[in-house]
Amino acid sequence: MEKDLYPSINKSEKDLDAVSKELTPKEIVAELDKYIIGQDQAKKSVAIALRNRWRRQQIPEALRDEIAPKNIIMIGPTGVGKTEIARRLAKLANSPFLKVEATKFTEVGYVGRDVESMIRDLTHIAVDMVKNEERKKVEEAAAKQAEERLLDLLLPRRTSLEEDSTLENKTYESTREKFRQMLREGKLDDRYVEIEATSRQSAPMVEIFAAAGMEDVQANLQEMLSNIFPGKRKRKRVKVSEARKLLQQEAAGKLIDMDKVVEKAIARVEQSGIIFLDEIDKVAAKSGGGSSPDVSREGVQRDLLPIVEGTSVHTKYGIVRTDHILFIASGAFHIAKPSDLLPELQGRFPIRVELSALTQQDFVRILTEPENALVTQYKALLATENIELDFNDEAIEEIARIAYEVNERTENIGARRLHTVMEKLLEDISFEAPDIAPQKIKITAEYVKDKLKDIISDDDLSRFIL
Repeated sequence: MEKDLYPSINKSEKDLDAVSKELTPKEIVAELDKYIIGQDQAKKSVAIALRNRWRRQQIPEALRDEIAPKNIIMIGPTGVGKTEIARRLAKLANSPFLKVEATKFTEVGYVGRDVESMIRDLTHIAVDMVKNEERKKVEEAAAKQAEERLLDLLLPRRTSLEEDSTLENKTYESTREKFRQMLREGKLDDRYVEIEATSRQSAPMVEIFAAAGMEDVQANLQEMLSNIFPGKRKRKRVKVSEARKLLQQEAAGKLIDMDKVVEKAIARVEQSGIIFLDEIDKVAAKSGGGSSPDVSREGVQRDLLPIVEGTSVHTKYGIVRTDHILFIASGAFHIAKPSDLLPELQGRFPIRVELSALTQQDFVRILTEPENALVTQYKALLATENIELDFNDEAIEEIARIAYEVNERTENIGARRLHTVMEKLLEDISFEAPDIAPQKIKITAEYVKDKLKDIISDDDLSRFIL
C-alpha cells in the first residue's frame, strides 16, 4: 500500500484545485485565449498564480502555511480584459469569485460598507457553489424519492389489507409499475395532485441605520426572526410536472448535509478564493499634493491591509481566514500611480502587469475569434427570428475601424465600444426581424458605412450615440 506523503492535507483540501492540477500554465493561457484577445503578459501572470495554488497544496503543512499568494495589480485602460481574465480564471479553477469596486468601501467610522463585507460575500458565494454541487450529487436519489411520493399520491395504498389479500397486493404493485412507466414517459404530467408544501412566513422587516458594517447585522437579525416564525405546511393542488419539481427540491434539501457544505465552502474560500478589487486607483492618493475632499480614501487602504495580508473575519457561517485568498487589483491609473498607494499595500501586491490598449486588429479578432465572439452572439440572437446574418471580412474590418476611431476621438472604453457600434449597426434589423423573416441578410462594408456615416461624420453626435 502506497504511503500518503502528506497526511496533514485532508481530502477536501486535496480536491480544491483538481482543475488546476490538470492544467499546466500553458494550458491555462490556451483556455484564456479562447475568450480574451491579447494581454499575454497578464494571462501568463494569472496562470502562474493559479498553478502555484496547486503546488502549495503538495507541500508539507509546516511550509505550506508560510507560502502566501502573490497578489497581482493589473494596470490598464477600461475595456481591455482585466475583469474578464480574473473571471475566466476563477471559472477554470472552480473557485469562489467576487468582483468588487474599491470605491464601494469607506473607512470604518464612515457610513458605507466596510472591507470585511467582501469576505462575507465571497463566503456566501462559496456556500451556494458547494450546495449546488451537493445537490447534483443527490439529484438521482432525490428524483427517486420524488417519484415514489408522486406514485403514493396518484395511487394511494390501502391502509389495511386482509390477511388473504396476496392477490390484491400483487394487483396493486402491478398497477403501480404501470403508473411508474406512464409517469416516466410524461403521460401523467397534466394530471393534478394535492401536495403539502412549506410556505415560509415573512418575518417583520427590520431596518438599522448605523455605522459601516451594520448591514450584516441587519441580515442576521432578519434571518433570526424568520426562524422564530417557522414556515407552515399547507396543501395545494398542482400539476404532476410541477409537483415532481417541488418534491424533488424538498427531497434534495433533506439529503444535503449543510454542516458539510459550510465546512467545504469555508475551506474553498480560504484555499482557492479569488477577489477582484476593481478601481483600486480611485482610493489612491493623487500625486501632486493638495488635500482631497475624500477623507476616507487612505483609510480604505489601511482597512484593506489586514484583509490582504491575512486576518480572521467573522461570517454567519463561521470564522474565515484570508491568508491564502488571491487578490487581483486593477485600475486605469490615469491620474494616480501604483506608487501613490500606501507603501504597505504596494508590498502586498508584488506582481504588477500592464495591459496594453487594444488596436484595430485586436478589435477584428475580438469580433470573430473568441468562442463567445460578438458576431457569433448577434447571429445566434437573430437566428431565433429566422434571420441569417452573413458578415463578410470587409464588414468586420470596417466595424473594427469605426470602433477604434471613435475610441481615439472620444473616451477610450476599449472593447466595450464594439457593443455600442454593433447595437447601432443592427438596430433596424433587430426591430424589423419578426416582420421580414425568414431572410438572409448580408452585412457588407458598404452597409456598415451607410448605417453609421451620419454618426461618424458628426463628431458631436458620435460622442452621444457611440
